[in-house]
Amino acid sequence: MSERAGSERISTPQELFKLRDAARSQVDLRGGPKESQAVVHTGTCGIAAGARDVVAELASELDRHGVQTVTVRQSGCIGLCDQEPMLTYTDKAGRNFLYVKLTREKVREIVGTHFVKGTAVEKYILKGEESPSVTESPAAKGGAR
Repeated sequence: MSERAGSERISTPQELFKLRDAARSQVDLRGGPKESQAVVHTGTCGIAAGARDVVAELASELDRHGVQTVTVRQSGCIGLCDQEPMLTYTDKAGRNFLYVKLTREKVREIVGTHFVKGTAVEKYILKGEESPSVTESPAAKGGAR
């Protein structure tokens, strides 16, 4: 959608259809449910740390790789403000991966390696006893989502 400047006019039906399709693909990222989910934490602390850039890069990379199996959502703060910007990725098995201190470059690596190839990028996952970085959801344990 960013291909078009705000002042350009649509002169053919094909241009209109192209614009419509681009808008639909962006809306589809937020539709759900899909087999995996990526939640970018966009509380005040996350936004101040760059979460909006993370959301934009995530959408761009998913589109670039043709990934249509991931729903992108946003949430508020989860209380780890010093680790922002953060993204929680829930894979199709219901496992959660908490990626922290993200940049656009890290998001590109995470999408290409984890979302596309299925291999977690351990160096960006929060570690420690208090960390909820890699856990199983109730769905993975046979419970409700």
